[in-house]
Amino acid sequence: MDILEPGPYVHFKGGRYDVVGEARHTETEERLAVYRSADGSLWVRPLDMFTGDTVVDGVAVPRFTRL
Repeated sequence: MDILEPGPYVHFKGGRYDVVGEARHTETEERLAVYRSADGSLWVRPLDMFTGDTVVDGVAVPRFTRL
């Protein structure tokens, strides 16, 4: 089970975000990453997607990397 550490992260496209913590979906109890962009907007994404990889030019890379 992935543990999400609060703090600064960089997205594979270059954006910087601060992870606030983890939340649970009210209906499904799916674990969600809660993070803030530079403009102060709050975002959520399924934890598995946040901590998982994405493919760039045929190569798997982390979607977010902790700084």
